[in-house]
Amino acid sequence: MNIKEFEDLIDEKKFTQIKSIYKEMEEYDISVLLSDLPIEKLKQAFRLLPKDIASDVFSNFDSDLQQSLITALTSKEATNIIEDMDSDDAADLFDEMSAGVVSKMLAKVDKETRDTINTLLKYPKNSAGSLMSVEYIHLKKGLNIKQSIERIRKQKDEFVSFDNCFVTDEKRKLLGTVSIKDLLINNPYTLIEDVMEECSHPIHTLMDQEEVVKIFQDYDYNTLPVVDSEGLLVGIITIDDVMDIMEQEASEDISKMAAIIPDNGETPYLRKSIWELYKSRMPWLLILMISSLFTGTIITSYESALASYVVLTSFIPMIMDTGGNAGSQASVTIIRALSLDEIHFKDLAKVIWKEIRVAVCCGITLGVCNFLRLILINNISIKISLIVSATLVITIFLAKIIGSLLPMTAAKLKLDPAVMASPLITTIVDASSLIIYFKIACAALGI
Repeated sequence: MNIKEFEDLIDEKKFTQIKSIYKEMEEYDISVLLSDLPIEKLKQAFRLLPKDIASDVFSNFDSDLQQSLITALTSKEATNIIEDMDSDDAADLFDEMSAGVVSKMLAKVDKETRDTINTLLKYPKNSAGSLMSVEYIHLKKGLNIKQSIERIRKQKDEFVSFDNCFVTDEKRKLLGTVSIKDLLINNPYTLIEDVMEECSHPIHTLMDQEEVVKIFQDYDYNTLPVVDSEGLLVGIITIDDVMDIMEQEASEDISKMAAIIPDNGETPYLRKSIWELYKSRMPWLLILMISSLFTGTIITSYESALASYVVLTSFIPMIMDTGGNAGSQASVTIIRALSLDEIHFKDLAKVIWKEIRVAVCCGITLGVCNFLRLILINNISIKISLIVSATLVITIFLAKIIGSLLPMTAAKLKLDPAVMASPLITTIVDASSLIIYFKIACAALGI
C-alpha cells in the first residue's frame, strides 16, 4: 500500500480497515509506512496499533520522529510506550531529548523504568553501558534445569533475547552462560552450573563501542553479558545493537571522507533541514577552499612557463585528478584495514613498501598509456608527452605514499583516520603534483 492510499483511509476514518492492514504487516514495515505521514495523521494511525506491537513500531522510527511523536501523544500514551520499550531503546530516546522534557517524562513512568533509564543515562556516550539492555535471562547458581525453565516461562515477557541465559552467584557476580539448547537437551535435574560455559569475553560497562563491535565480529557472538568493575552482571548487548553501531560508524566515516561533518546518522536525508545540511558541509568546504589557494599560488608563480608553452595548461586537470584518485584509493584501503584491525602503526614499513610497489605498477601503466595517447591521438610532441607522462608516474607514486601514510599517522596520534581521507589528501597531492609538473617542465624545456 502506498502512503497516499493510507492517508485516504485515515481521512475517511476507515479505522477497521487500517487495523486489518496492520495485522498483515511486520512491525518494521508498519514503521516505514507511518514514517511518511504528517505528525497529526501519524498520531491518529499510531493510536490504532495493537498495544503489543506499538512500542516495537515506535522503536523503529528515527530519533527525530520519535521525539515529535512522543511529545504529540498524551502523557498516558507516552508513558505506556516508554514502559513497554526495551531499556536501551528508551535510554537512547531520552538521550536525544532536552533535559526539561526528559524530567517530565521520567516523572510519569513507574519507578523501575525510571531507575533503569537513569542508570543507563549515567554511562558515557558510546560506551557499552549506554548501549546495553537490562532485560535478560538471569539464573542463580544452584538451580537445576527444570527450575530454570520454569523461571524463564514465568518471566518470558521481560527478556529481549532468548539466545543465552546468564548464571550468577548470590551477589550477582557473573559465573557463566547456558544456552537454551543446553536447557532443552540435558536432564531436567542437572544443576545449571554443570552445563554452563565460562564467558570468555564479558563486556565491561566503560568499554568503547568500537571494541564491542570488534569482539562480536571476531567471535561471532549474538549476545554478550555486560559487567561492572566488580564483575557483577548489569546487562547484555545483542547483535542488533551491534549492527546499529556498525551502521553509525560506517556513516560517520563516509561523511568524514566526503568532507562532511557527521551527524548522529539516524535522521533520514529528506527529514534534514537545509540548515542542518549547510552546517555539516560548510566548514570543510571553507577549509578546502582556503587550502586550494596554495594551488593557485603555485600556478601563478609559473605563469612564464605556461605563457611559453600554453599546451602545458591543458594537462593540469588530468594530472591533479589522477593523483587525487590514486591517493583516495590508497587511503580508503588503509582506513578499512585500520578499522578492521588488520594493520597497526608498527606495520607502517610493510604498508609503505607494498604501496610503493603498487604505485610503480600503476604509475608505469598509466604513464605509458598516457604517452601513447598523447603521441598517437593528440599529436603532442614527444618532449611534452614525456614531461606529462613522467609527472603522472611521480604523482601517482607520491599520492599512494601520502594516501597510506596520513591515515596511519592519524591512528597513531589517536585521531580519526577518516579525517585524513579524500579531501585533505587530494589537497596535498594537488599542490605537490603541480610543483613536480612545473619543475620537470622547466628543467626539460629550459624555461
